[in-house]
Parts: sequence; C-alpha cells; structure tokens
Amino acid sequence: MASRKKGGLAGGAINNAESLFLEFANTRDTKIRDRLVIMHQNLVRYLAGKFMNRGEPIEDLVQVGTIGLINAIDRYDPERGTKFSTYATPTIVGEIRRHFRDKAWSLKVPRCLQELNLAANKISESLSQKLGRSPTTQEIAQAVGASEEETLEAIELSNAYDTVSLDTKLAHEDESAPLSLAEFVGDTDLSLDNLEKYGDLNQAMDGLDQREKSIIYLRFFKDISQMHVSRLQQKALRRLKDLLSG
Repeated sequence: MASRKKGGLAGGAINNAESLFLEFANTRDTKIRDRLVIMHQNLVRYLAGKFMNRGEPIEDLVQVGTIGLINAIDRYDPERGTKFSTYATPTIVGEIRRHFRDKAWSLKVPRCLQELNLAANKISESLSQKLGRSPTTQEIAQAVGASEEETLEAIELSNAYDTVSLDTKLAHEDESAPLSLAEFVGDTDLSLDNLEKYGDLNQAMDGLDQREKSIIYLRFFKDISQMHVSRLQQKALRRLKDLLSG
C-alpha cells in the first residue's frame, strides 16, 4: 500500500514538472523557472557529488551546477519528448567541469583559449603516435580547425597553467646561499626617466646665445663662481627657464 502511494506521488511530481515545462515554454515566466530549479536541485546535487574530493566544497559545486541547470531549463523543449534529466545532465556536468578548468589555471586565461589548448594538446598526442614524430603547428592547427597563430598561442598558454614564485630559490652546486628568481628579474633603469628631461634641456640650450652658453658651462661644468659670472649666470638661467616653460 505504502509503495503504491509513493509511486503515485512520484508520478504526480513528474506530471507536474512536465506541465510546468510546457507552461514555461509558452510564457517564459521566471517564477515558473524558479520552481523548476527547486524541483531539480536533487539532480544537481547528485551530479555535483561525483566531483567531490577534488578540493572544492560541495556547496560551491552545487551552485555552479545550478547555473548549468538554469541554462538547460531555458533551452529545453518539452515537445521533443526527451526526458529533462537526460537533456540537462551534460549541461550541468559541463558547467562543473569548466569550473575546475578555470580554477586550475594559475593565470586568468580566456575560456576559448583554454579549450583550444586542451584540444591542441590532445591532438598533438594522437598525431605523435600516428606520425611517429612530433607534429608541426600547421598539422595541429588543421586538426583542431584553427589558424596557426591561434594554435601556437594556445599551446604557449600551457606556461600559464602553473606559475613559479619569484621567491623560488635557484640552488646550484657549491652555493651556500642560493639566489631567488626575483634577483634575476630586470628592474627599471631610473636614469631613463631623465632622458626626456635632458632632451628638453638640450633643445632649450640651443636657444641661448654663445655668451650665455659659455656662462652656463663655466658655472656648472667648471665650477667657476666669480661675482661677474654669477650676475650673467642669473640672466642666462632666467632665459633658460623661460625657454623650458614655453
């Protein structure tokens, strides 16, 4: 008696879901979609459970899977006769797998390039076995249906999957205090900031007459500070300042 009652409830839930899908397909009412999302949370939780023990909290996976569920509800056509759980499963699982792919990369990489990177690596392995050698970029590009430039960029992105800290010690033999990677990274030459200033100064100097140039030269390069030089110096400096400000 109890089993028949349970089966009747399940059948009623299925019929209710089918009627809601038909109504949603006709009205696109978001309230109906919300009811369908709640009704299929057990499906999302079941599929998310298959990805447990991979370092991500189950609730995060359920949340990601729910995004896939919503996408499946929006695209589902109940009149085609396909069972919704069958239709929605690949979409939900795909969303969860993309979540893991995005989390695995150390640097933020566009999803299209991530997918091309995975496809290129897979094709490279199969072509290596088939050809008995490493395939060329052109051969890989033709196999994945992308340009050589796109394929090469995707392959090079493998370096973004794992990054190395600048604090990593580069140990060598007979070294008691190994250097870190950061010590090999170049720094900005502060003197470069003065190049533009020097260029403006040289251009302004060209605007002085020969006597004024001589005064500046004697004062700042020969360190002459006689009184009569000082007076001429101030006049030359005022004109030089005007030229620079102009």
